[in-house]
Amino acid sequence: MVRAEMSVIAALFMLGVIHSASAQVQKKYDAGVTDTEIKIGNIMPYSGPASAYGLIGKAEAAYFKRLNDRGGINGRKINFISYDDAYSPPKAVEQARKLVESDEVLLIFSSMGTPSNSAIHKYIDGRKVPQLFVASAATKWADPKNFPWTMGLAVNYQTEGTIFAKSILEQKPDAKIAILFQNDDFGKDLMRGFIDALGSKQSMIVARESYEVSEPTIDSQVVKLKHSDADVLVNFSSPKFAAQAIKKLANSVGGRSISSRACPRRSGQSLRLQGWIARKA
Repeated sequence: MVRAEMSVIAALFMLGVIHSASAQVQKKYDAGVTDTEIKIGNIMPYSGPASAYGLIGKAEAAYFKRLNDRGGINGRKINFISYDDAYSPPKAVEQARKLVESDEVLLIFSSMGTPSNSAIHKYIDGRKVPQLFVASAATKWADPKNFPWTMGLAVNYQTEGTIFAKSILEQKPDAKIAILFQNDDFGKDLMRGFIDALGSKQSMIVARESYEVSEPTIDSQVVKLKHSDADVLVNFSSPKFAAQAIKKLANSVGGRSISSRACPRRSGQSLRLQGWIARKA
């Protein structure tokens, strides 16, 4: 994912530099660009409940350092300015204003999280600052008519939810489904795609529980789901909570055996570790 983002952004910068060649005589550039530098802004949850995503920001910084060590882009070095928002929308707004009004970056690149990006969306677009490759797959980023300065990258969450539902319908058509989801646009988008894709089979869902990212643990939600009539858990959670759910489900005693079947790709290692680890039946 990061490698794909880096390849695309490097290509766009090359095109941008070539396109602006005719303006170099006048030395007129947008904010954040000089003859020697391109400022790129970024917001990441290096702390807080989604700090696992901070590794993405570190990888991006490492890529740009590597690019600079090789001479940059046509002589311009990338000044990658990345701030921590702790996965807090108010903090994200504060950091976005700092990047735009104080640091005067050329663009905001790959900022993480649906809640944070939702909080800065109108502000960034209103300032006509490119918000490129939003590190969230919410459906709202694909709205060029109303937000022409914002560009997503990944397959949207509703599509992911659809894929998960079709997989269950094909592999376990008699499933009794419990859903754990994050109570924000991230979780709700996944839920919407999943439920719509079930179509006339929505009665397969026998239990659902949500959580807030401010909660320290989701043990109580997992226990409730385990003691429902479900035999499949659809886990629409961010990394910290996905890991908690996997552990609690595997270690809990009593209730019906339940297999954990799906988890969004942005839970990263949690998804790969999950596999079928929670299956007991």
